[in-house]
Amino acid sequence: MIAGAVYILGTLVALACAILLLRGYLSGRHKLLLWSSLCFFGLAISNFLVFLDLVVFPTQVDLYPLRLTTAAVAMLLLLYGLIWEGE
Repeated sequence: MIAGAVYILGTLVALACAILLLRGYLSGRHKLLLWSSLCFFGLAISNFLVFLDLVVFPTQVDLYPLRLTTAAVAMLLLLYGLIWEGE
């Protein structure tokens, strides 16, 4: 019960960060804010997959590879933004 609440809270916090970063990008058009917001959207999806994997479907489905792939893609988006768009 508590673990599920923590996973949902992590998802909501990552989603809030993504939305705030996207708002910052839309007002200032700094590309690094866009890449950061995309990263946090990916991390929110990854956190939601953790909730699904460990709370909703603990024994039926193994979402570990999908969780790991989603988090890796999110980090690669941020890495791309830091390397190619950062000034």
